[in-house]
Amino acid sequence: MATLEKDLLPWRGGAVLQHRIEFSLFFDVTNGNPNGDPDAGNMPRLDPETGHGIITDVSLKRKVRNYIELTREGQERFHIYVTEGGVLNEQHRRAYQAIRPDDAKSKELKPKDAAEARELTRWMCNNFYDIRTFGAVMTTKVNAGQVRGPVQFSFARSLDPIFAQEVTITRHAVTQEGVDKEREMGRKHIIPYALYRMDGYISAYLAEKTGFTSDDLNVLWEALIHSFEHDRSASRGQMAARKLVVFEHDSKLGHAPAHHLFERIHIARSTDSAPRAYADYSIAVDRDGLPAGITIRELE
Repeated sequence: MATLEKDLLPWRGGAVLQHRIEFSLFFDVTNGNPNGDPDAGNMPRLDPETGHGIITDVSLKRKVRNYIELTREGQERFHIYVTEGGVLNEQHRRAYQAIRPDDAKSKELKPKDAAEARELTRWMCNNFYDIRTFGAVMTTKVNAGQVRGPVQFSFARSLDPIFAQEVTITRHAVTQEGVDKEREMGRKHIIPYALYRMDGYISAYLAEKTGFTSDDLNVLWEALIHSFEHDRSASRGQMAARKLVVFEHDSKLGHAPAHHLFERIHIARSTDSAPRAYADYSIAVDRDGLPAGITIRELE
């Protein structure tokens, strides 16, 4: 059955990733709100016990998706599954149009058998970058299966407690003529400065299931480093990727627990006052006694 599955619709786009990877991304924000909480009046998300800032994995994946959509528009294998305003059932329908076109217009669709289910899921992985990277649950009325992605992000967390400042703003324009009292005041929440760390994991075993390749990995690094440059807004005007530390194993299984590798990253603060710039921190990676088979790369 495995041979038949490969013959049905082989992975495209280069060699599938064959080695385990962990990484840490450091990025900062100045006078902005990197991830507002709608349940708290859009205040920056934070850990209420420690005061450290938090950014969800979903927010960071959105930036990767937006970067791919912007820079790879129309390119084969780089379509984006979860788009703003997109209809997921219609995305699934594209797989049926390619594999079972006679039935593709039906309101409800499901695979005829296990072989077709694998073919539909594989078609989705081959064509949508974010599916073969992050995975997807596609078991809706138009059923294209589900797949677990090889790339997983943690929540990002600030290195120090954050101070969420509330700034008052005013609106001078009015909604309708002659109603002067509609000039009103509002509020924005900003963080004067914070440096965040996000840890990530890439499984070669799961890469085999989605067809995530070495080329896809290079695109992921590109997106993590450059996505903030194309995600500007009034609340995210000054965000920047500062450092990417990559731990790369020479095997699928790996040679050390991920948390042991992450503990090799040491962050020091060079000021006793509240940090206000990346220069107020130093980040060093301990390479002494590194287990054989692991390579460390640092990208700034």
